[in-house]
Amino acid sequence: MNPYPVSRLRGSMGELPQEGTGARPPRRALFVDRDGTLNPDLHYLKDAERLELFRGVGGALALARAHGYLVICVTNQSGVERGFYTRDDVERIHARLNDLLRPHGAHIDGFYYCPHAPESRCECRKPGTLLFRQAREDWNIEFATSAIVGDRELDIEAGRDLGLFTAFVETPGHEDDPYRDLVRKRGGADVNAGSFASAILRILARG
Repeated sequence: MNPYPVSRLRGSMGELPQEGTGARPPRRALFVDRDGTLNPDLHYLKDAERLELFRGVGGALALARAHGYLVICVTNQSGVERGFYTRDDVERIHARLNDLLRPHGAHIDGFYYCPHAPESRCECRKPGTLLFRQAREDWNIEFATSAIVGDRELDIEAGRDLGLFTAFVETPGHEDDPYRDLVRKRGGADVNAGSFASAILRILARG
């Protein structure tokens, strides 16, 4: 069980859709991992100023948004519970991420993160799907038309469990990462891509 209520697990959000009298139409989303997918994994990043995007990420996210995708980031941040950084540090990093995306005409609509260490055995840490289901509730997301991009087997496993189209992206400079073989041994992703931009193009090619 989670030691915290779900509302405390949400990260910085874009403006949520306003409640209306009519039913909201379902939306499709591009779920993305953070470290190793959008930006280099600096291992327990605390200083927001050290954050940089991988090449091509900004343009790829702008293209996804132009094709009608919400962009939702779901990330494991066990450094909070381990004491390496605070929730405020995570919020500042997410604010910088959107600052870096803005010149490309892109932004992330919502950030959802798990602050727990693996030994907490929580429901929100990927490959758990609690945060994805929270995002579905917040944004009225239709999983059947949505996709996920990540650089770890846990991203792909979460996507498979939810019925998302899955795209595994190789972290630049880590082509020999054992996670590549692990993904393939466990059934593979729908798409294996050499870059984030390539993964997005393959997703958009589905129509």
